[in-house]
Amino acid sequence: MTLTTPALLFPAISLLLLAYTNRFLVIAQLIRSLYKQNVENPDMDIHKQIIHLRRRILAIRRMQVAGISSFIFCVLSMFAIYIQQMVVAHIVFGGSLVLLLISLCFSLYEVQISGQALNLQLKNLEDQREDSA
Repeated sequence: MTLTTPALLFPAISLLLLAYTNRFLVIAQLIRSLYKQNVENPDMDIHKQIIHLRRRILAIRRMQVAGISSFIFCVLSMFAIYIQQMVVAHIVFGGSLVLLLISLCFSLYEVQISGQALNLQLKNLEDQREDSA
């Protein structure tokens, strides 16, 4: 393993962290909007949506923590290579890959929660159509 091996993960991890941050910001804005709407006109469906969004925020924070930790381990791996501690470098780089995998698993979980929230909203739309028919 050379110094460039862990460096190859830098762009991938950076892009993932950017995507995670964008998800977080969009969901935070949506929560604020729904919260305000729910304060003005309390609705159980809005409350359920906020609960789903809260679960997504928690998943995104875990994704970010695992991604940042993976980035840190990459840097530590590069440092271990630099000081020619190859056994340590391999172990730390392996840890970086595991943390990246954990981050991606949380991302998959967050996507599933997102799908559930959309299904809830679509169900409400279908129920409204049936009630008006």
